[in-house]
Parts: sequence; C-alpha cells; structure tokens
Amino acid sequence: MNLLRIKAVAKKELIQIWRDPLSLAMAFLMPVMLLFIFGYAITLDVNRIRTIVYDLDKSSLSRELIDKFSASGYFTVVDHVADQKEIDRYLDSGNALVAVSIPSDFSEKIRSGRNAQLQVIVDGSDSNTATIALGYVSAISEIFSQRLEGRRITPVIDPRLRVWYNPELKSRNFIIPGLIAVIMAVIAALLTSLTVAREWERGTMEQLIATPIKTPELILGKLLPYFMIGFIDVILSVLLAVFMFGVPLKGSVFLLMALSGVFLFGGLSLGILISIVAKSQLVASQISMVATFLPAFLLSGFMYAVSNMPEALQVISYVIPARYFVTILKGIFLKGSTLSLLVTETVLLTVFGLLVFGIANRKFKKRIA
Repeated sequence: MNLLRIKAVAKKELIQIWRDPLSLAMAFLMPVMLLFIFGYAITLDVNRIRTIVYDLDKSSLSRELIDKFSASGYFTVVDHVADQKEIDRYLDSGNALVAVSIPSDFSEKIRSGRNAQLQVIVDGSDSNTATIALGYVSAISEIFSQRLEGRRITPVIDPRLRVWYNPELKSRNFIIPGLIAVIMAVIAALLTSLTVAREWERGTMEQLIATPIKTPELILGKLLPYFMIGFIDVILSVLLAVFMFGVPLKGSVFLLMALSGVFLFGGLSLGILISIVAKSQLVASQISMVATFLPAFLLSGFMYAVSNMPEALQVISYVIPARYFVTILKGIFLKGSTLSLLVTETVLLTVFGLLVFGIANRKFKKRIA
C-alpha cells in the first residue's frame, strides 16, 4: 500500500468534513448530547417513591412511623388522604405508587403488646419498582419494631456483606460506561456509513475509480479522519463520565484508549461496509442505526445481563461487538482490569474489525456497474 495515496484520501475526507457543518455537529455534539440525555434519564436507583398515607389512628406512634418513611429518602409523602376511595384515585391516576394505611387500633395494639397490622398497597404495573418498594417497607417496619421493643434481634446466621467494585451500588457507575459503548457503536458506524455513498450520489466516485488508488488504500484513507474524530469522542465521553457523572476510573487510561481504538476500527469498518452495500446516504444511515443501536442497547449486556436472555439471543449476542466493549469499559472503570483479564474481548474485537474490513475490501469494486 502507498502511504501517500492513503494520506491524500484522508486529506480529501477531512476537507469534506470541514465543509459540512452537519457532519461536524454530528461527530462532536451528538455523543455529548446522547451521554447527557441517557446518563441522566436512565437510572435503576429507586428513591423518592410517591406515597400517600391513610392514617386512621392519628397517634404519636403512627406519626413517628410516617416520619420514618419520609426520613428514609426512599419515600416522598405527597398527601394524607381521609377516605379509602382516594387511595384508588391516586393509584389509578399514577400520582402515587405506594399507599400506607394505618388502622385505628394501631397504637393500642402496640402498647398492649399485640401485633399491629399495617396495610401497604403498591402499584404493581412497574414490577421492578414495586418489588424494591416492598423491600424498603419491610426494612423500615423491622427497624421501627426493634426500636419499640428496645432490643435488637440477633439472627441465627450473621452474614457480613461486602460489595466490591461498586460499594455504593449506584446504578450510574455501571450504566455510564456501558452507555459510552452504545453511543460509540452508533456514532462510529453512522459517521462512515455516509462516506462511500456520498461519493456515488455526488458523482465523484468515477473520479476516484479512475485514479491508481487501490481499494484498501481508499478504505483506510476514508477511515483515518473518522478514527481521529471517534477517538476525540471517546476522550470527551470518558472525561464527562469521570468529572460530570462521578464514575470512578480505577484502571489504566492508556489501556482504555488502546482498546477503544480496536473497537472504533471495527465500528468504522462496519459503517464503510454498509456505505459500500447501500450506495445511498439515506439508506446507509437507516441501516447503520438499526444494525448498531438496537443490538448494542439490548444485546450487549449494557442494561440486561446476557446470561438472563433466552439462549437464541445469547448466541446472537456473540456477534455484537458492543458486548465485548461493554465488558471492557466496565472492567477498566470499576474493577481496574488489566489486559490479561480482557484478552478474550480484545481478541474478538480485533477479529471482528479485521473480518469486517476484509469483507468491505472485497465488496468494493473499482468499476462502474
């Protein structure tokens, strides 16, 4: 391969990008915007659950119990209702997710040493939130009961729990690294999916075909500018993750950048392949979105564990490069993983990139049909 010809194509592509403000905006602003939007919108933490209270007892003990719910930070008491029908209205309208009903004999039973009942109604349309909310209610009730008894119940088994890698159990710490992988998968393919198709639509491909440039030189020349742009996007995303969202970066920054480069090569090669096959910017952009966003979002393990998926989907996920990049990012960010622990993902990403680049090289023909 001739480096001068590769450099000439790369320079031409850089000039084309510079003359197209839309491409520049998509290249630099889109990843940042997506990270902001999804980073703040997607969370698995359940807190400030809208709660209403139906207190028939109106005693100091019932008020103390309600204060326990409010002080926990998990529940936000939005109203005190005076009728059972109002509970149905709040839950039906979605203005509350939890209703706590305290019977009139609540404090009397507690003072007499009997078991006092507490009715908790939870909106189960969101099963995940409902399950977590019920767990919070059980914990608060148990702590309240122990305080009233003036003693701590010693269990038969005393587990000593320790959470590694994400001790605060913040969902943002594992969502943001996975989100970077999803965004870069989309951006990488979307950027290069327009390059070859643009040449065909504008009638400049005939001029390129007439030159002595070889197919690998042409593809590499078109990849290089977008590789630099993608690398800048990765750096911006990592900086936002660490300094804006507070995600800890425990591993090697150099390793993170190196493996990101391997992933970018595969993603950009996929975009080039789509552009070669489609020969239309509109069709190429649509194919790249469908081929990258949905698989990366749903089948990469970003949001849902691959091991919990049906076996057919687990098999399909092996051809999704974002699956391996999600593992790499979470490992380097949260665990401080080294290359020896990520060698499988690195090899598979490298194989994917070389395979897609090879297919793109064979698909592109230097002749007019």
